[in-house]
Amino acid sequence: MHKNQPFRSINFQRLFTLFLLILAGESIFFLPFVLARVFRPTLLAVFEITNLELGALFSVYGVVAMISYFFGGPLADRFPSKTLLTTALTTTGLGGIALNFTTSYSGLSWLYAFWGLTTILLFWAALLKTTRILGGQDFQARAFGLLEGGRGLIAAFVGSIAVGILAFYLPADDLPTLAEQQFAFRQVVFFFSGWVILVGTLIAIFLKNSSSNSNQTTKRITWREFKLVIGKSVIWYQAVIIICAYTGYKVTDDFSLLASDVLGFSDVASAQVGAMALWMRMITAIAAGFLADRIGQSSKVISWGFGIMIVSGVVIGSGLLPNQPTFFYLLSITTTCLGVYAVRGLYFSLVQEAHIPIVISGTAIGLISVIGFTPDIFMGPLMGYLLDQNPGALGHQLVFLVLAGFAFIGLLATHQFKKANH
Repeated sequence: MHKNQPFRSINFQRLFTLFLLILAGESIFFLPFVLARVFRPTLLAVFEITNLELGALFSVYGVVAMISYFFGGPLADRFPSKTLLTTALTTTGLGGIALNFTTSYSGLSWLYAFWGLTTILLFWAALLKTTRILGGQDFQARAFGLLEGGRGLIAAFVGSIAVGILAFYLPADDLPTLAEQQFAFRQVVFFFSGWVILVGTLIAIFLKNSSSNSNQTTKRITWREFKLVIGKSVIWYQAVIIICAYTGYKVTDDFSLLASDVLGFSDVASAQVGAMALWMRMITAIAAGFLADRIGQSSKVISWGFGIMIVSGVVIGSGLLPNQPTFFYLLSITTTCLGVYAVRGLYFSLVQEAHIPIVISGTAIGLISVIGFTPDIFMGPLMGYLLDQNPGALGHQLVFLVLAGFAFIGLLATHQFKKANH
């Protein structure tokens, strides 16, 4: 067996490990992100906060995450992934239990800061480095596409169950009272928390340390090797690509609120729109991974994804849709999902396309992530401000124009990445 290609001769073990990574990779973000993405109107009502205040919570998470990305990369190059992933999942789930006993906004702020540590410092680079090693030379784009698409499947499946739980505890015909919303929402949070802790237990039992760490893939990173990483222009272009793609991904947080504000959907129907986007994530990311491996170039498929994001962002942001039937809104949301999830499914496969050595890939991923995920800091408040200051359809149109603008920048950055890589 080649020393840098584990599981080449044991296909079942390879696929089972990928399944565990998929399960862990999405479950850990249920509480800080999926909860707000699918249940945003209910969450705002339960905690009696505005969109801007929710955006500020995401900024707290984002600031802590930025620091965690930087240190989490070398941590993933130094310690076994099994230990890091198990600890991250368990502590994140415990934070979810604490959420149900949090009543103040300051308490929410501390909780989102805590999640910034548990989901990023201990988890993110370890997850992606393990996926890269698992993909090897022959399976790279598909590994990342399956990771993202599989995460979408897990999010859609578990998110749909959570929507069912919310629907079960809310009255079907009458508008729910605040007390009814709080009780139903609490059951959803307990469900998510238990799920995350369960996945942490599965990782502790079944994930093999050898799947991500060996003498060839784990070491203490030297200053010389760190300078090697920061000296590569493709690293910086990839970081810009991720900034633009992740901005689009953050805009998917607006889908359920758009359905509520503009289309007049109920809490449950709005959550179903958010869950529909999660199913699109699964299909699109997997298809993008297979397509990229078939043509041998992830960056080309990423360019196509940014092009789709530009078109769909302009269509919704132009203001032409408010007078159109609901179908056109849902079609535009679906098209947005195609572009966003195609790019998101592939952007970390660019590490392999850029020929970054495996032994420093955790550090490279950490550095790219420090820059690439800055939308965690600014997109929440920006979206909250636009939505609160421009009630109704106008606020959502401005959000989608932001998406189109960043997609255009991302398209240019992808072109520069391809030139630098050649």
